[in-house]
Amino acid sequence: MVTLKEIAKNSGYSQATVSRLFKGDSSLSITNETKQKIIHTALSMGYDRSKIKTTLEKIAVLFWLTEQEELQDVYFQQLRLSLEKYAQLSNMEIEMIKHEQDTIQIPDSVSGFVGVGSFTSKELLTLKEKCPNGVLLELNPEPDLFDTVKPDTDRITRQAIDYFLKKGYKKIGFIGGAFHNPDEDEDESDSREIAFRQYAKKKGVLNEEYIFSKGKFTVNQGYELTLELINQLGDDLPDAFFIASDTIAVGALQAFNERYISIPDRLEIISVNDTEISKFVSPPLTTFRIDVEEIAKTAIDMLVDQIVYPRQITKTVLLGSEIIIRKSFQP
Repeated sequence: MVTLKEIAKNSGYSQATVSRLFKGDSSLSITNETKQKIIHTALSMGYDRSKIKTTLEKIAVLFWLTEQEELQDVYFQQLRLSLEKYAQLSNMEIEMIKHEQDTIQIPDSVSGFVGVGSFTSKELLTLKEKCPNGVLLELNPEPDLFDTVKPDTDRITRQAIDYFLKKGYKKIGFIGGAFHNPDEDEDESDSREIAFRQYAKKKGVLNEEYIFSKGKFTVNQGYELTLELINQLGDDLPDAFFIASDTIAVGALQAFNERYISIPDRLEIISVNDTEISKFVSPPLTTFRIDVEEIAKTAIDMLVDQIVYPRQITKTVLLGSEIIIRKSFQP
């Protein structure tokens, strides 16, 4: 067990200074550089971070979504709250920077950042000059600049198709949204749609007529896409749909219910995220649970790791998921 005496010796400061700092003594007068040196020394020696009661670092969370986008997707609301929670548990002072501020203004006192949303390559290059320590969630066009944490949606997509195949379904459809490329300012295929096409083709069940994917990940978009596919396909509906998010799935269920297409009797649905609303729609959604808390915790841990143990290479962490079985699909 690492002692305060050992930390004092290795950092070059008195044991009394180390003790007062770790207790969060507000009357202690030391420079920020001294504070960081002592804390970094302690953490690098394996000292329990939870025993340090003073703020370790100040970090920024760049929430690069519009307020409307955040409100329309429960997933991002949960993510923001989880990031705040784990930053506080790690004794990190947090500053939230929203997209409405147009330009990314990071104070000099910030030691690192967590980025949520779509960033241009130019923005990330500028960020690297201002703040070399950073973790991007889900989307990272410059993985050589910053660490990445994201759910393994490619694996989720393959698992969903396998569930349908095991039940004997050959007519499998996809409903999803688009990825908006901020560099090109145009929509592109989302990674789940790409993975769906690749794996469905490999399994011999790809039918392009059963793929409906465009626009934002919203309830209304799911509703409109589903009305479009019902009108276009008529009686030739798939046996099952993999839907890229719960938000889109809620809109899809509304459209199917309006057209008297019974779920799960006529066709079955698997979606992604396991947001709170997925329990209460009719029928309740079978969905892959993305552990938002674990994404936030991993991002904060990776950022602390960068600050304490500087490195030249970046890391990408893919997080697994679990399927939550409800009534929209029964294995």
